[in-house]
Amino acid sequence: MTDLLPTARTGGPAVLTKGAAPPAAPPQEPGPPVARGTRRRLGPGRSLPFGRLIGPVLLVAAWWAASASGYLDPRILSGPGSVISTASDLVATGRLQDNVLISLQRAGLGLFFGVVSGVVLAVAAGLSRSGEYLIDGPLQIKRAIPSLAMLPLLILWLGIGEEMKVTVIALGVAVSMYINTFAFLTSIDSRYVELAEGLDLSRAQFIRKVVVPGSLPGFFVGLRLGVTSSWVGLIVVEQINATSGIGYMMFQAQLYAQSDVIIVGLVAYGIFGFASDAAVRAIERRALSWRRTLAG
Repeated sequence: MTDLLPTARTGGPAVLTKGAAPPAAPPQEPGPPVARGTRRRLGPGRSLPFGRLIGPVLLVAAWWAASASGYLDPRILSGPGSVISTASDLVATGRLQDNVLISLQRAGLGLFFGVVSGVVLAVAAGLSRSGEYLIDGPLQIKRAIPSLAMLPLLILWLGIGEEMKVTVIALGVAVSMYINTFAFLTSIDSRYVELAEGLDLSRAQFIRKVVVPGSLPGFFVGLRLGVTSSWVGLIVVEQINATSGIGYMMFQAQLYAQSDVIIVGLVAYGIFGFASDAAVRAIERRALSWRRTLAG
């Protein structure tokens, strides 16, 4: 055979003749020196014990400094010292404890009914096409309608008693639970479903071994949002024809321009919200200890 000649195209690939040596590689520009044994860290870093308290502590410190320096008018926003004194008086009279217990009862009942109904609806819609067609549409519509916008209708149906207040809280929690649990449940890899069918698992075994582990991360995301929704709904319903609760105490303080009592109520809501979210986080870390995430 005749030897192959190199192509004459400018910039084209050179075709070597038979038996010719390959061309030398073009010289490369020297890059920045890379230290051996070092690795760039891209994660958020090591977590600190009680590190989430740093932000609230700094916020209170700034509030205290602004109040002590005279930048805050005590008629508009009371200082931390005045708030602590007012909280002590409310505790001494028993007024704060009574209102807190009633608020916790309302929030707890709404959270319980909302979590149960949201999870049941998510499982029914996620494991059955007919259930999805019947349930997902109305709940997506409800998702676009705030629970607080349904207050006039709920008052007309249920009155202004405890049933209406618990129902408003439960509706907000149920939507958060359904959306997140349903999203993770339907995101389970279909190969696990095929494997369960190949192993001839029963419906109960399939739910216990495939559905629950697959949808558990979404359940905890929905639970955290549901806890927040329960406190947001509680703040509103306790200011509508209520005769007890933290919101009622704040509304009464507004009539008499008692900003220190209002701040005591806000601090109570904030403490309960922060503590409940921390509790859910702790349960989530224990239940999902097999995961390795950026959260640590």
